[in-house]
Amino acid sequence: MIGLAADSLLTAISLTQLSPEDLGYWQDQALAVKALVPAFWLCFSLSYSRGDSRESLRQWAPLVVIALLLPIAILVQYRWDLVEVIPPSDSLPLFWLRYRTPAKALNAIILLEMVLILMNLERTFRAAVGTMQWRIKFSILGLAVIFGARIYTRSQALVFSGHANALSEVEVAGLLIGCLLLAIGYFRTGFGEIDVYPSRAVLHTSITLLVIGGYLFFIGILAQIVARSGGAATFQIQAFLILLGIAILAVLLLSDRLRQKVRYFVSQHFNRPQYDFRQIWTAFTQSTSRAIDDSTLCAAAAKLISETFDVLSVGIWLFEDEKDRLIFGASTSRSPSDMADVSITFPGKAMEKVKSQKIVDLEKIKEEWGATLRDISGTQFNRGGKRIAVRLVAGDRWLGYIILADRVAGAPYTSEELVLLECISDQVASSLLNLRLTQEIMLGKELEAFQTISAFFVHDLKNAASTLNLMLQNLPVHFDDPNFRADALRGIGETTNRINQIIERLSSLRTKLELEQLEVDLNRLVEEAMQSFNGTSGIEFTKDLQSLPKLIGDSEQLRGVVTNLLLNARDAVGGNGHVKITTAAQDGWVSLSVTDDGCGMSPAFMRDSLFRPFKTTKKKGLGIGMFQTKMIVQAHGGSLRVQSDAGRGTTFHILLPLRTKVP
Repeated sequence: MIGLAADSLLTAISLTQLSPEDLGYWQDQALAVKALVPAFWLCFSLSYSRGDSRESLRQWAPLVVIALLLPIAILVQYRWDLVEVIPPSDSLPLFWLRYRTPAKALNAIILLEMVLILMNLERTFRAAVGTMQWRIKFSILGLAVIFGARIYTRSQALVFSGHANALSEVEVAGLLIGCLLLAIGYFRTGFGEIDVYPSRAVLHTSITLLVIGGYLFFIGILAQIVARSGGAATFQIQAFLILLGIAILAVLLLSDRLRQKVRYFVSQHFNRPQYDFRQIWTAFTQSTSRAIDDSTLCAAAAKLISETFDVLSVGIWLFEDEKDRLIFGASTSRSPSDMADVSITFPGKAMEKVKSQKIVDLEKIKEEWGATLRDISGTQFNRGGKRIAVRLVAGDRWLGYIILADRVAGAPYTSEELVLLECISDQVASSLLNLRLTQEIMLGKELEAFQTISAFFVHDLKNAASTLNLMLQNLPVHFDDPNFRADALRGIGETTNRINQIIERLSSLRTKLELEQLEVDLNRLVEEAMQSFNGTSGIEFTKDLQSLPKLIGDSEQLRGVVTNLLLNARDAVGGNGHVKITTAAQDGWVSLSVTDDGCGMSPAFMRDSLFRPFKTTKKKGLGIGMFQTKMIVQAHGGSLRVQSDAGRGTTFHILLPLRTKVP
């Protein structure tokens, strides 16, 4: 504000100058101040009433630094030589300020910064609801008038590469009206701020750019008014009155009371419902469909109720079964940080009374629990009307309360509104219950998975421990036998490898798969994997390996894929059968197929269990082999398909891209 005052003072001094040299000097000083002030206002727009102000400032810090240093660099480079003054003439009755190239650059920077300031202030305003929005409305509007006037003058300067000297007074008029609105705002609410957390999506629908985009139309209207009402001599008065009219119109459009009266008038005199239920349910569905937790759902519901019923203070309190108390859910008048540690406990039978009533007029409740609910829903207006509480119930579960206070003009609730409020509360309660049941299901699934992992892990470790225990028992008796010692060492090694494999496979389920990017010969991997099955009695292994180009991938991981497919095929055919492995290349892909004539799989098993961890038909399997195989193939950018007929055999078909670096 000191910067804006300094700018106005320098502009006023320039307007008193009669010589072009003095006028140009003071206009240079004023333009320099104009170029330096917006950087500080940009910081203000990022922090005013923002609960995430530090994060906003951190994200915008580079732009703020550029906004401050770039004008300084231009001023130093061109030595403050910015404005050329053209004296009045017969065709031009006023001084004309012609901007040189550095001044044009400064005006463009100023205009861009003003737009960003208004966009951030709009973002804060639109994120606030109810009492929060009421508290900052006049402050935001006052700043919009101040910077809107400057956007107008700077755009004029850019369009015409200069402007008449009298145009500078528009900024003074805008500052006067803006300060008046700021004074009204701070007189109503004081200097305390609130915490608003704007969504980034708000900027995608910003009306600031639309308003600024229409300024050319405004220029045309203003030019016609000036031309028809006295010319440039009355330009300042015309501009002041237009700015004042725009500010008054904006105040009326933002008036909650005016909107309420218009809706009541239409409802009473044109025989239409007071509310458009289809529009309300559509808005409710859209605002709550993306909620993933209680706080997000409550915030969306509180905003909807506030906007629907013209209630500035809407608070939602949720019931905790474990501790038999109410905790803060959301509010349009209080920030979550202020209410994080606030909870309400009702002693004895009072809780049952609270649960038993659907809609409660809190002003009529004389018991202690009524006073408690009134305390947490304190009003900010003397004529805000009655406070009511609406119970959130879904089925036989009581979930909390919605408390409404500070209704615009203190209007009483009609029977239609009470019915609509009950319907909304039922929908909120149902959505809350669904969220909680979903969380309980997810927790149950996590517990089930943990128990499954534990069962497999403990079972295999128990077998390994039994093997080691048996060796320790026989060790004193057969220690002198060299064959026993060799068998014991081999058994210990195998048991250790088994434990390591279990740990490695379990770890792969909870860590990101890291691939080593090297050239891989898939045929060679197949040959190496098949060597492990040499001598397997009763099973015939055949191969059909075509010449393949090398691909990019992790040879160890792909070897594990081939080995796992061969093991599955061997187990499927049992002690007697045929397994065939085939490779081929076509259109930038290599394929690997493993076919067996074993027991096959049912469609239900392939659909529900084949690639899910811990789902297996093997007595000794962990059920993670195919899950891990699919994960490795997909990590290489490939795909895995399966064809199987119960009792007739199975084919696994893998496609991998050639010479493609995996991200």
